Amino acid sequence: MKRQSIAYLVAILVIGITVIPLIFVILGGFRTTQQINSDPVGLPSPWVLDNYQAILTSPEFWTFLGNSLLIAVVATTLAVALGSMAAFALSRYDFRGREAWYTLFTIGLLFPIGVATLPLYLLLRQLEMLENPLGVALPEAAFSLPVTIVILRPFMRAIPSEIEDAAVLDGATRIGFFWRIMLPLSAPALTTVAVLAFVTSWNAYLLPLLVFNDSGNFTLPLGVATFQSQYSQDTARILAFTALSMVPALGFFMLAERRIVGGLTGSVKG
Repeated sequence: MKRQSIAYLVAILVIGITVIPLIFVILGGFRTTQQINSDPVGLPSPWVLDNYQAILTSPEFWTFLGNSLLIAVVATTLAVALGSMAAFALSRYDFRGREAWYTLFTIGLLFPIGVATLPLYLLLRQLEMLENPLGVALPEAAFSLPVTIVILRPFMRAIPSEIEDAAVLDGATRIGFFWRIMLPLSAPALTTVAVLAFVTSWNAYLLPLLVFNDSGNFTLPLGVATFQSQYSQDTARILAFTALSMVPALGFFMLAERRIVGGLTGSVKG
C-alpha cells in the first residue's frame, strides 16, 4: 500500500511538472502582456482572443506549419517504411552478422545529432540539399531508424512462426507475408514508432537551423524563435504562437495514445 501511494505521488508530480507549464502557455495566450506582467500566474480576466486570432490569420504561421508538416510526414514515412523492412529481416531471417547489425542500430540510440552537426552540414552542402526540405527530412528519418528498429524487431519476432509457415503453404512469398500479414499484425508497434518519429521531427530545431536560412522554409520551432525575436516585448502573443505550434503534435499523440502503449507493451514482451 505504501509503495502504491509513493507511485501515485510520483505520477502526480510528473503530471504536474508536465501539464502546468502547458496550461500556463495556453492561458497566457488569452491574456495581455500587461496582465502577465502584473500577475504572472493569474487567470485571464478578461479573456483576450486577439493574440490567437492574429496568429491564425498570419500567413507566416501557416507557412511554418506547412513546412513542419511536410518534413514530419516525409521523415515519418521513410523511418517507418525502412525501419519495418530492416526489423523484419533482423527478426525473421537467419544470416551471419544479424546480431551485430542489430547491436549497431541499438548503439545508434546513443548517438546525438549534435555530434554529427558539422559533417552532416558539409555533406548536405556537397549534395546541394541546403534550403531543401529533404535536407532535413532524410537525416531525421535516419536518426529515427534506431528506435524504430529496436521497437519493431522484438514485436515482429514474437509473432509465431506457425503463421508464416501457414502463409507459405498457401503460396505466399516472403514479401507477401510481410505486406499482407506481418504489417497488419504489427499495427500497434508501427503506430508507436510513427508517433515517435513524427513528434521528434516536429520538435526538431538544430537540424532545420543548419539547413534553412530563408524564413520561407522555416519549420515551426524556427518560426517560434523568429517570432520571439520580432515580438520580444509582446509576451502574450509569443505564448499564443507557442501554444498553437504545439497543438498538432499533441493532438496526434493523444489520438494514438492507446496504440502507443500497446506497441511498447508488445515490444517489451517480445
